[in-house]
Amino acid sequence: MKKILIFLSIIITLLISSKEYNDIIIPDEAIRIRIIANSNNIEDQMTKNKVKYKIENMLYDKLNKTKNVTEARNIIKNNINEIDNLVAKEVDSKYKIKYGLNYFPEKNLYGIIYKAGNYESLVIELGESKGNNWWCVLFPPLCLIETNKKDLDKIEYKSKIIEILNDYK
Repeated sequence: MKKILIFLSIIITLLISSKEYNDIIIPDEAIRIRIIANSNNIEDQMTKNKVKYKIENMLYDKLNKTKNVTEARNIIKNNINEIDNLVAKEVDSKYKIKYGLNYFPEKNLYGIIYKAGNYESLVIELGESKGNNWWCVLFPPLCLIETNKKDLDKIEYKSKIIEILNDYK
């Protein structure tokens, strides 16, 4: 009986969690960010991640109270030089920073297909930009929410499976 309850709990949890991801939709008036690594070798991927970390933290501080896409757009445009300086400190080779309509390939994330197309975005191409990329949404701040490291000690983790099992004790 316990094995059946555990099995059912796992299935219910998977169904609930997959439903939550189906609700994630990027709004039409969104600004994306994409950082493309020079290549897929470990050093280039680590460099991409360092750039990502620095840019995320800087942009979080600037965009976390943004009310609309126009304000976010102006903040990004007005801080391109600061973004450039941050990238220059992390990268030993050439790079490009582009803001405007940039191409994004199709992406399947948590079962949601994001169509390929040109989207308003900040794109940072490192070196030859032939490696794996990272992308997210700057406005509304769908990825920058995770960047606020100040409240990490206040996070409480819960397991739906444990809660269900505790109800049957």
